[in-house]
Amino acid sequence: MPENINNEKEKLPFAKNEVYRLMRENLDSDKMIKDRVKVEMNRFLYSILVNVCKQLNDYPYTTIDYEMLKECIYPYTNIERINEEKKRILMHLDAIKADCDALAMDVEKSLKLKDTVENDLFADFSADENEY
Repeated sequence: MPENINNEKEKLPFAKNEVYRLMRENLDSDKMIKDRVKVEMNRFLYSILVNVCKQLNDYPYTTIDYEMLKECIYPYTNIERINEEKKRILMHLDAIKADCDALAMDVEKSLKLKDTVENDLFADFSADENEY
């Protein structure tokens, strides 16, 4: 098993100790970080870098400027705001749904057809034409 850890160390895109140091700086002091977490964090950070670079490649320019980078990293840097906006939209959709349900109930009540044949010509669709 230690052999796998050494192989993973060689394949990691960033220095494992640097990722570990940064994690230590941002985690509570009582947290212990397992080796697998350090490795997967390293791979995760690399996957974000790859995704951002793919977006940067979509620009037709040969020089990448800061505004382009800002646009590409927006989903990562504004995740809290995006989640708040998602919640707000879902709440608004729930309110619209409740309004639609209330309107549907009103329509059912106010436009309800009477159940008796005498008052409703459309009640019995299989009725003979001579009955009317």
